[in-house]
Amino acid sequence: MMKFKDLGIVLVTTSSEEEAHKIASTLIESRLAACVSLNPVTAVYKWQEKLNCDDEWQLTIKTDLNKFDVLVKTIKEIHSYEIPEIIALPIVKGSSDYLAWMVQELTKDDE
Repeated sequence: MMKFKDLGIVLVTTSSEEEAHKIASTLIESRLAACVSLNPVTAVYKWQEKLNCDDEWQLTIKTDLNKFDVLVKTIKEIHSYEIPEIIALPIVKGSSDYLAWMVQELTKDDE
């Protein structure tokens, strides 16, 4: 049974809003995420020795970190980047009502 300590946030960036929506929808439909928030961001980074400044979309994925490996595989199947950003952060504290809702959404098919 999943516990609150298993919940986390995964950050992913994409090159377009369309790609962000496709990944978010796939994760929600497959119960790999309880919720995905999408936000436009500007990324400054070096890639292949070139400084880049790109408009991207960041996904904030609320998930069960026990599903991280499957989540990564799913994202990589859809994502257009050669090396997509996929970073997991544990949820240290949160509203018990919201965390309970997350657990419910992530375990509905497990029952």
